[in-house]
Amino acid sequence: MSINRRQALTKIIGLSTAAAGATLLGTSAFAATDANGNYRLALGEKLKYAPLDAMATAKLAYETGGGCMHQVFHAIITMLAASGSVDAEKFATIPTALAGYGWAGVVGQGTLCGNLNASGMLINILDDINGQNSAIIGASFRYYETNDLPLSSAEFIAGIGSTAEKSLEVGKTSIANSPLCHSSISNWSAASGKPFALKGERCKRLSASMAYHIVELLNRAHGGEDISILAEAKPSAEAQACQSCHGVTETMGSAASVKSDMECTTCHTGHYN
Repeated sequence: MSINRRQALTKIIGLSTAAAGATLLGTSAFAATDANGNYRLALGEKLKYAPLDAMATAKLAYETGGGCMHQVFHAIITMLAASGSVDAEKFATIPTALAGYGWAGVVGQGTLCGNLNASGMLINILDDINGQNSAIIGASFRYYETNDLPLSSAEFIAGIGSTAEKSLEVGKTSIANSPLCHSSISNWSAASGKPFALKGERCKRLSASMAYHIVELLNRAHGGEDISILAEAKPSAEAQACQSCHGVTETMGSAASVKSDMECTTCHTGHYN
């Protein structure tokens, strides 16, 4: 069967014809359904969160391959698809493999850690959780930046399905002092004496740790806790001091305007770097 150009256009971009000779009425290129009526997440659409089991999510992240961003994003989305969320079926349609680019700071570039990339990607599609979404993202970034990771208690190691023997592959835990993969891996390497090539078990546990904490934050916000007032959700005192001069709307004298909540002194020393 042959189709004319107008019919072809209708099939390609999901336009519909009201009647013969009528004006074409188009749906958005970001429509929530495709030409065949199959659901797809629309740009700006938000899905309802439902509380999850943090340890079960961490275990799934630990068991999932594809790098840190995929581990965290896939684990939480998969758990939401099996949850009591009213949007569970919609979560199940999200192609989590898209998060596979985030390994080692975006395809090995050592920039934003995939765990945090996953946090932003996930929370950006969640419906408002008591006004706490932005605070949850901030808290996940600051937690990664300032805490000794990966989690290493016997309870956590058993919970994710790892073993004490594999802890030898991790060596020592470390503090990233930055949301960057580069800083995180470098500080772990310095602490453990291990090279980047041997980061496997360490990074699997780090992804499990972050999946665990992100779910904890989401659950707490869902339960009504104000995450925004936590010290964890705010820049450090040092970073806040820098922001007093390097503001977003106003600056001190000729100071540059800066938009960032990450640690400043990891890369900058006073006004000389």
